Amino acid sequence: MKNIAALQAVVTANPPVGGPTDAELDAIEAEMPVISAEVELLDVQISVLDQPVTELGAGRLRRARRKVLAARRDLLNRTATQTGGAA
Repeated sequence: MKNIAALQAVVTANPPVGGPTDAELDAIEAEMPVISAEVELLDVQISVLDQPVTELGAGRLRRARRKVLAARRDLLNRTATQTGGAA
């Protein structure tokens, strides 16, 4: 039998230290509307997953998709404005 214990040390040799930096936390906070909209879309997709799509369900899906697109657009526009680019 082949011993693989030595290989595990490579995987866990450098555990993360400290946590996210301030810049990383700011980036996450800026992306939070997109993350929330995507979670909401996923919730709607899960809710209609095992049943026939009704008119109400289709409307919920459309609204959730539009919300994701709007949040992504707003994030890109905000990023382009901060970096001086045109969006």
